Amino acid sequence: MAVEPALGSRILKVNHAGEHGAICIYTGQIIAARLTARDMVAELEEFRSHERRHRSIFWSELERRGHRRCRSYWLCALGGFVLGVVTGLLGRKAIAATTVAVERVVLSHLEHQLELLQGKDEAAVAAISAIVEDERQHHDHSAAHLRGGRLWPQVLSPVVAASTEAVIWFGMRA
Repeated sequence: MAVEPALGSRILKVNHAGEHGAICIYTGQIIAARLTARDMVAELEEFRSHERRHRSIFWSELERRGHRRCRSYWLCALGGFVLGVVTGLLGRKAIAATTVAVERVVLSHLEHQLELLQGKDEAAVAAISAIVEDERQHHDHSAAHLRGGRLWPQVLSPVVAASTEAVIWFGMRA
């Protein structure tokens, strides 16, 4: 399968915007969790610091290539912040369910991107590979918070996953 030369750059742009959206999700959740799940604030701040590092990795590679950020950057920010505040107000299980749903979609996309770009755009592969383990940790750690909780995963997972997929789809076409 031939990979068009710009595909790696387009993927990096969307990933960069997605990381910005993740920062905004965590920011909204941190604000709300100070009222609903104080014991999660430090964890959310740690996850947000990872996402900031991820955004920086993608931005550095985009700058090296001479590219600007994705047009969906601010859409990811606004949507992420609203999602973060709303789920943060719903409490710890909703916060965890949101992270699990987002990370499940993100990990699937990252794995597909690595397969697609392997041997064709090694700089993009290196940037993507640098974040996979953190994203897996966010997923697994948040999934552990959901033990015994069924409501929020059932309600939020389909909506959050579909929204995440839609933003990625839009970003790849913007």
